[in-house]
Amino acid sequence: MKILVCDPISPKGIDLLKQRPEFNVVVLEKRLSEAELLPLVTDAVGIIVRSETKVTRKIIEAAPKLKVVGRAGVGVDNIDVEAATELGVVVMNTPGGNTISTAELSFGMLLSLARKIPQAHSAMVQGRWDRKQFSGIELSGKTLGVLGLGRIGGEVARRAQAFGMRVIGYDPFLPESRAKAISVEVVSDVDGVYKEADFITVHMPVTEETRYMLNASAFSKMKPGVRVVNCARGEIIHDNDLLAALDSGKVTAAALDVFAEEPLPEDHPFRTHPGITLTPHLGASTKEAQIKCGIEVAEVIAGYLLTGEVRNAVNLPYLDAKTYEVVKPYLTLGEKLGKLLAQLAPPQVDRLHITYGGKAQELPNIDPVTRSILQGFLSRTAVKDLNKVNVRNIASTTGLTVEEKRSNEPVTFNEWLHVQAFRGSEKLISAGGTFFGSPDNPRIVRLFSQPTEITPFGQVLLMRNKDRPGIVGHLGSLLGRYGVNIASMSLTRDEAGGHALTVLNLDSPPPPAMLKELESDPDISDVNAVSL
Repeated sequence: MKILVCDPISPKGIDLLKQRPEFNVVVLEKRLSEAELLPLVTDAVGIIVRSETKVTRKIIEAAPKLKVVGRAGVGVDNIDVEAATELGVVVMNTPGGNTISTAELSFGMLLSLARKIPQAHSAMVQGRWDRKQFSGIELSGKTLGVLGLGRIGGEVARRAQAFGMRVIGYDPFLPESRAKAISVEVVSDVDGVYKEADFITVHMPVTEETRYMLNASAFSKMKPGVRVVNCARGEIIHDNDLLAALDSGKVTAAALDVFAEEPLPEDHPFRTHPGITLTPHLGASTKEAQIKCGIEVAEVIAGYLLTGEVRNAVNLPYLDAKTYEVVKPYLTLGEKLGKLLAQLAPPQVDRLHITYGGKAQELPNIDPVTRSILQGFLSRTAVKDLNKVNVRNIASTTGLTVEEKRSNEPVTFNEWLHVQAFRGSEKLISAGGTFFGSPDNPRIVRLFSQPTEITPFGQVLLMRNKDRPGIVGHLGSLLGRYGVNIASMSLTRDEAGGHALTVLNLDSPPPPAMLKELESDPDISDVNAVSL
């Protein structure tokens, strides 16, 4: 498997990959353009970048074997995540590698704003000695507002508390337990931060909600003389609005490590404004962070390619090695259930309802199982390159909605996975599965609302038939005449002399002539040959 390393990462990360005989690691000596990269990615299974190389849609489309793109760092702005998702490519980053380095830089920026350190140094270099001009303020007793309380925001909060600061924060996705763990006063509305904070530090990703959230309206709500730090993403602050707030005195000073356009243009007004401290995107630029990011990106890439472990993916749910082992048996069962329904359901299914019962409802993460069910069900659409990364997107584009339910209602089996297919409010078909004895022994045990037992592998022949004496012998003779061997058989009926559901696991596909003969029998109906 070829892994293409496009940007410089720690040699320790590269060595980790090279130790695996499964990988052919190709390290580029310099940054290449899109056109130069295109012929190099055609056989790549993995691509590793930092912030320099752009992984565009064109590059992803030119790499038919590509499974994963790894970013040695947090931001994935230089990767077309939408294109990657559409084409079934996992995008992973390394959020833990630069946590401490970015948090420390952010806090260094806070100290610089409070004590005017860069300006004082510049004056000293110029031969001046002006102590009054560079009089500052103490951090102790001041209020720090943290926008985004993830890893980095939490580390900044800890350091601020050590300096005697009151820390308040805003993060709409922060669990209450996390807020208590880091001892931060969390406000429900970002305006609460604007109103009370003496310093504001930004630690949010760029989304539709956060893009340019620090704009004229936001600055107008802040305390007079507030100081602002941004070591997250440049697009969160509106450049012109910040300049206006600085000129008006609303904002006393700002420290920026990131910019909407990088490198920052030489003629950008930030470069000459006396109230702004600038650094050239140094958040992850420490020796320790580069080593951590290089090792981490190598580990997540190798883990995914070799075991299916999903860590730090931005377009797939987290699935560590331990969780993967728990979920893994359900992935097979789910795909087989989806595949069975795909071959039996009538067209125009617009909704799947999936129930997780018994021990299945205790799974730490059901999303991978749902994706496996969808992958099996959508196999009938013959979508090119369908996989677990893009399967939810493809389901959405085909008009298929998915409902998931964890049920604690009593069930017959220890593990229970049940899938129902609907057209509008009409239930078309359903199937349920479990395990017999061990997770390596999946069974489909309910179909068409009837009990059954199907080994979900290989060729399966299903039919409804009249419950009459001699039907089993008749079927055996018929299959024998066509040279088809029966591996196992399940026969269930609604009542004596009523109707039965017969399921046969076969050693080879049933020939069309045999199926036609079965369909012509007046006591047999709904003949289906499926491949699992």
